[in-house]
Amino acid sequence: MPQPLIGAVIGCGFFAQNQLHAWADLPGAKIVALCDRDPARLAETAARFGIARTYTDAGAMFAAERLDFVDIATTVASHRPLVEMAARAGVHVICQKPFASTMQDARAMVQAVEAAGKTLMVHENFRWQSAVRRVIDIVRAGDLGEVFFGRISFRSGYDVFSGQPYLAEGKRFIIEDLGIHVLDIARALFGDATRLAATTRRINPAINGEDVATMLLTHQGGATSVVDCSYATRRVPETFPESLIEIDGSKGSLRLEAGYRLIGPHGVEDLTPPLLPWASKPWHNIQESVLLIQRHFLDCVAAGVPPETSGADNLQTLALVEAAYLSAAEARMVDVALL
Repeated sequence: MPQPLIGAVIGCGFFAQNQLHAWADLPGAKIVALCDRDPARLAETAARFGIARTYTDAGAMFAAERLDFVDIATTVASHRPLVEMAARAGVHVICQKPFASTMQDARAMVQAVEAAGKTLMVHENFRWQSAVRRVIDIVRAGDLGEVFFGRISFRSGYDVFSGQPYLAEGKRFIIEDLGIHVLDIARALFGDATRLAATTRRINPAINGEDVATMLLTHQGGATSVVDCSYATRRVPETFPESLIEIDGSKGSLRLEAGYRLIGPHGVEDLTPPLLPWASKPWHNIQESVLLIQRHFLDCVAAGVPPETSGADNLQTLALVEAAYLSAAEARMVDVALL
């Protein structure tokens, strides 16, 4: 058996716990060190996962450890310095989304890791949810023929702020945090977009950013898609955190409905994701996707091929985020290629 890749995780917050559980389940990786600026959170996470070596300074960690890869699970403002530090250390990199707060920073990170000859993957996990993956596979196999319309919808009233209170503080919210995932699903299904129009609203007065967004995309292959996101929608039953999908093609249509029920060219399929031993409902579909995307990263490093959600690929998803904010601010259609 090949030796596992030796890794470290930077950031021990809410979502990083899922990444650490997934690494523990993957025999191709071994996490040997943790880094976080909060000593109490660092110590608690290290004890939970039995990781002996801990650091409050990433530079000190890179200097002391012999790593094959690093998983950066921090907020966006720290991504560029940490990714560039990892590139200088000559290690492969996984970076949490949103990858960057500007296109300039994103391109600089891609260039830094490419110059180091290492792999860079963005932890863009929604397209790796098993139900969404099934839809992607059907479309890519051509089972619907020529796809001409699609809608990806994520509408919920779930309290995401209790676990991630910082989400209520930024001037940008739903497009940058959630819409980026749904836009990435649209890219995975229909290819890159050339034009985008968007509207946004803030319904919750206790937050600073937008919590409702609707986006219309024109894709290079000719398809049109609608991406709509809301954290102000009171649904009964609550569907968090499911992405609902409908697609029309020349040979037929497909619907991924609430409850992971797929109606498509192969009949009715139950795509309920497994509940991993460390997972909990309703997060289990996202938690499974973490395991799947991290396995994909290990496979790509071993094969020497770019991940599906590489840093270079994610530039196109980030461009859609920037196009959406620009479109909403200026009330116009935006040419994505100009960003």
